[in-house]
Amino acid sequence: MRKGLREKAQKIKLIILDVDGVLTDGSICYGTDGSRDVEVKAFHAHDGFGISRAVESGIPVAVITGRRSRIVERRAKELGIEDLYQGSEDKLPAYRKLKRRYRLADDEIAYMADDVTDLVLLNRVGLSAAPKSAVPEVRQSVDYVTSLGGGQGAVRELIDLILRVQKKVK
Repeated sequence: MRKGLREKAQKIKLIILDVDGVLTDGSICYGTDGSRDVEVKAFHAHDGFGISRAVESGIPVAVITGRRSRIVERRAKELGIEDLYQGSEDKLPAYRKLKRRYRLADDEIAYMADDVTDLVLLNRVGLSAAPKSAVPEVRQSVDYVTSLGGGQGAVRELIDLILRVQKKVK
């Protein structure tokens, strides 16, 4: 592991995640159930376990996403994610609220995202990460690119790295 990455991971006290393309593979599936539309999202169990471990280890996990979905609300609740910001096309206000709530500096926050709209936050945080399926501009800009794609365990890979560096897991 690169020395700079280890030092950055050591400082992390909050992990922020995007949803589509990070917690999911980016697919947005619609169907119908009689007279109403239904949205379907697939989440990877490894990511869920990683998030639960981070929260149990004292590192809160937050979600900031541009879309709104009851499915994301349900998943966040299942995983113990207390900070969920949906419909945040501009993610900076939600980020600032999280910084104030947890009384953190930028270098104490990790953010994982996958698209160019996320570069503002990715360039601000202490540890920026992207799944290998992120767009090229993002992969070239972040501190860490996972070996896995969004919705395939990429979040778990980032969390495991942070928890190992901080000696919270083996």
